[in-house]
Amino acid sequence: MIKGVGWLFGLGLLMSAAAADPAAPEAVKDLAPTGRLRAAINYGNPVLAQRDAATGELRGVSVDLARELGRRLGTPVDLVPFDTAGKVADAAKAGAWDVAFLAIDPLRAEEIAFTAPYVIIEGTYMVPAESALRGIEEVDREGVRIAVGQKSAYDLYLTRAIKRATLVRAPTSQAAIELFVREKLEAAAGVKQPLVQFAAANPGVRVIEGRFMAIEQAMGTPKGRQVALAYLRRYVEEMKASGFVAEALARSHQPDATVAPAAKGE
Repeated sequence: MIKGVGWLFGLGLLMSAAAADPAAPEAVKDLAPTGRLRAAINYGNPVLAQRDAATGELRGVSVDLARELGRRLGTPVDLVPFDTAGKVADAAKAGAWDVAFLAIDPLRAEEIAFTAPYVIIEGTYMVPAESALRGIEEVDREGVRIAVGQKSAYDLYLTRAIKRATLVRAPTSQAAIELFVREKLEAAAGVKQPLVQFAAANPGVRVIEGRFMAIEQAMGTPKGRQVALAYLRRYVEEMKASGFVAEALARSHQPDATVAPAAKGE
């Protein structure tokens, strides 16, 4: 069951969201200046988006939020796929997208203006089954090598937080798991859900209980678009409160994700 929102609202709430008033012209201009809403989708995080290997079709909570936003703006939606969050963040400088779905981070906030989070997920560690490491706090020690996906939210966080262990970076989060296995590293950091899924299929590894960080997933837009940001902040709060986010998570089979609480002052 999706945490944070009751199931019983369901279809009626989605119909209510679909009936919402269209956006004001100034919001449309700021969010989709080309006349099309370009939405960056990071399918490297399976909690937020999934990409069909055969067809390339994108689905998931971030895709649903992008399409509903486009419907309200009255503009076509172009889904711009990325396989890592780091590439999404880097593409902000090139003006490659209008809205994105990323974890909030101080470094990213230099280029991207964020809403409050709509989903909260956990960052944790996976270790060999026979490892002596049992608690989250035990991982940061001399001689421990931690595989991470480069420029992921947890890479950015651990770069600031880790004092004694060594971070070993791979191009993607999936590649970090492969690196952990191939090089027999002491730990792999990542989003909890894919690590748990991998461990369930591979008895030689286990996921440590607890988390080293809460990853706050939010919508973002390039800095300087104040009207767009104000609209997105209201939009995210409505989508959480209406049950839209919870329903989208359930539809994409992400029952362990947590819908973020209402932003303070909303």
